[in-house]
Amino acid sequence: MTKRHLMCLTCIAVVVVSGLGAAAPSSAAAMHTVHPGESIQEAVDAAKPGDTIFVSPGTYRESVLVTKEKLTLRGAGSKTVIMPGPATARAANACAAGGNGICVLGTAAKTVDRVTIRGLTVTGFKRNAVWASDTDRLTVQHVIAEKNGTWGIAQQKSTRAVFTRNIARDNGDAGIFVANTVDREGGATDTKGTVIAGNQLTGNRIGITVRRVRNLTVRSNSISANCAGVFVVGDESKPAAGAMTLRANKIVKNNKSCPATNRLPAIQGAGIVLTGAEATVIRGNRVADNVGASPLSGGIVLFQSFVGAQNTDNVITNNRVKGNKPADLANRGSGQGNTFVGNACQSSEPAGMC
Repeated sequence: MTKRHLMCLTCIAVVVVSGLGAAAPSSAAAMHTVHPGESIQEAVDAAKPGDTIFVSPGTYRESVLVTKEKLTLRGAGSKTVIMPGPATARAANACAAGGNGICVLGTAAKTVDRVTIRGLTVTGFKRNAVWASDTDRLTVQHVIAEKNGTWGIAQQKSTRAVFTRNIARDNGDAGIFVANTVDREGGATDTKGTVIAGNQLTGNRIGITVRRVRNLTVRSNSISANCAGVFVVGDESKPAAGAMTLRANKIVKNNKSCPATNRLPAIQGAGIVLTGAEATVIRGNRVADNVGASPLSGGIVLFQSFVGAQNTDNVITNNRVKGNKPADLANRGSGQGNTFVGNACQSSEPAGMC
């Protein structure tokens, strides 16, 4: 075969491989920029999965509803502020109608996956700054959620969320709230590894509440000046809440006073409280100077739930728990299998756990 023939065969081979094997080019993710006076919601509606919506510094008076996967909504931190819109805009979408700032909403049949919310300040909403339901792998980072009526950052019926390096302050209930559902009872659900880490939580009723959920980590958060630091809440339903880890948190001087509700007594001076939880590990936390006279007051407190469910098989180990009153460690219930070991503390109920 001549050199010319070989060259021709090579050309044919290249044409065949290129024509049959090459993948069709995919469309690149787009960047949408919103300026003051423009609508964030219009940019979200126009975006496709994978796109980023950048919200320029300024104040935006609207609620934003996200129902598409893989969107990123980000701003310039304290310089990008989202506040409630005028009364005529408060029924613009389901998020606005619910009194929330930013909502990521899927359905039981189809979750909304891999949405990221970053670098925004969300303030003054009747209910929640950020509200999510039926999501998977939601990420909320560097968000300031302040002065909202109920929760700062909250989700239900969702899995594998990451809430990191946020500031949640002066909200009516919890700064960060994770639950199975909020509108009906039921056993704890598996969050499949949700992480709440590196957040600053101040001036709320409760810094962090995890209610009727399992399999998550709460670590390296700074929690102070709330009525209570962390609540792990369960009830008599099965599976029980718990199977989670709380570690390396700084929970100091949560001495704000909050009145009783129909589910809980008055709260003041509570560090970490477990009610109706099982198999939770509380390890390596600093819990100091939480002082109050509520039944829930103290450093690390095990307390039966409002329906009488006990705490069982929890491990409280290697925590620095000092200056809390009426006790640094308190086991105020009859649950079995709870272990207190290796904690640096000064007082306990019953005596002998330090």
